[in-house]
Amino acid sequence: MEQRYYQKDIETMPYEQMRALQSERLVKQVKHVWDNVPYYRSLMEKKGITPEDIKGVEDLHKLPFLTKDDLRDQYPYGLLAKDLKDCVRIQSTSGTTGRRVVAFYTQHDIDLWEDCCARAITAVGGTNEDVCHVAYGYGLFTGGPGLNGGSHKVGCLTLPMSSGNTERHIQFMMDLKSTILCCTPSYAAYIGEALKERGYKPEDNSLKAGIFGAEPWTEAMRQDIQKSLGIKAYDIYGLTETSGPGVAFECQEQSGMHICEDHFIAEIIDPDTGEVLPEGSKGELVFTSITKEAFPLLRYRTRDICVLSRKKCSCGRTLIKMSKPMGRSDDMLIIRGVNVFPSQIETVLLKEGYTPNYFIEVDRVNNTDTLDVYVELSPEMFSDTVKEIAKAEKKLADAIRLMLGIAPVVHLVAPKTITRSEGKAVRVKDKRKLHD
Repeated sequence: MEQRYYQKDIETMPYEQMRALQSERLVKQVKHVWDNVPYYRSLMEKKGITPEDIKGVEDLHKLPFLTKDDLRDQYPYGLLAKDLKDCVRIQSTSGTTGRRVVAFYTQHDIDLWEDCCARAITAVGGTNEDVCHVAYGYGLFTGGPGLNGGSHKVGCLTLPMSSGNTERHIQFMMDLKSTILCCTPSYAAYIGEALKERGYKPEDNSLKAGIFGAEPWTEAMRQDIQKSLGIKAYDIYGLTETSGPGVAFECQEQSGMHICEDHFIAEIIDPDTGEVLPEGSKGELVFTSITKEAFPLLRYRTRDICVLSRKKCSCGRTLIKMSKPMGRSDDMLIIRGVNVFPSQIETVLLKEGYTPNYFIEVDRVNNTDTLDVYVELSPEMFSDTVKEIAKAEKKLADAIRLMLGIAPVVHLVAPKTITRSEGKAVRVKDKRKLHD
């Protein structure tokens, strides 16, 4: 297949030229943040740094980190770098204790984000002759809006399907001959099964490629999806905090995701010391947004563990590649594309009057994530009837669903049946096989 680029000059830019562009944009961005975000300015002052100390990418390590806690503490407007009148949209993700992370966008921010998504679509062979079937969620979640905008920029016929209602997906996919599918990998696998159940063979659909992200998936799962849908399956990476999907994307080599380095400077650090590690080292991924106007995060700790590589790519892109995330440096789980922290569940339990003795079990059944929450009853509660306990389980499940945005199965269990551990409590058992 002929290799296509959405913005060839940038995607194939020589390294020295890219570094010069990054340096120029970084210097400008640091000044913008210093002038407009008092909170970040105070972090810089604590480190004894002023914008004059940042002459280029080589000085990036001098800047302080930002974490999800900073975003939560500064909710909603504390990290905003533009006047509200200049902002046209928010996107949002859940925070660690129910406080959401809200990201702001100017129209220029949205244009650049959609360019990144357009690069991802073009990298998998997308053109204005394609029918792009967007089955990511819309609304506050970045998946749907990002790929929708990218698809428009490429000139594809865009089907803004959103998630759920598989029957409707299949009808539109077959009738309108969708060629590129964008959704979570687990939903792609589910669509493959649903098509098979209805008697369709992989060659009966018109799909050629899929762009799948928002949750961890393995190489084995990629092969299964490719087989069941008769497509090539590609990875995409993004964070609401940095814009959304399209921060990095896979090309036809399918060997890691190219980072849009003209917009995001990537570093790998030791999660314990914060020290910057050399290329090829495994560590925590840190991003600095150098073109975002409304919500520019400098040295944002993603908590994703991965490796960066500048190894030459057969697609001709010179953009650095990141591996699939290999885990987290915190306790966050990604379940059905939603960020879930055990602390969120704990917050609900305490609010509802339960003991903080709980255990979370995550599994993947028929390509769909399951979430079971086991909660110890106090001796007083344990004397309730079976009927009352079932009612209490449903009430607690509803409260957790309101916090997380996904429904768990709650099991209220007898006092002292959840194993106590010495030291840090083991709260989670993730039975999904997310790494080969």
